[in-house]
Amino acid sequence: MSAASRVTLGVAVSISAAIIGYVHYKQSADRLKLHDGVLRDVEQQQRRKHENTYTLQQQIDITRQLKTQETSGYEAPNPSPRTSASAPALSRAPQDSQDSNSTYASAISLAPSARMSH
Repeated sequence: MSAASRVTLGVAVSISAAIIGYVHYKQSADRLKLHDGVLRDVEQQQRRKHENTYTLQQQIDITRQLKTQETSGYEAPNPSPRTSASAPALSRAPQDSQDSNSTYASAISLAPSARMSH
């Protein structure tokens, strides 16, 4: 084997080893970046969950306050004293205060602008 062929073989092996080493390094760096992205996404989801829970609790509190104000002092006047069964009722529909779904729906309907637009 001549010296030129040995040098060529050595350079080819060295370049191949360098390429293989770089590819492995790049793959492990990419995996770390992907994992960091997943962790960031989980943290962001938790943060949004806490913000949404806080907003929902505020809306529930506002709904309760509104209901107590309505029941304690303000009663809507009935403009016409209809007693017929076919006439529609103008008063508020009764709501069960223990029903969490209606409280949730009321809270959501009070503040639709509080929704996040992300």
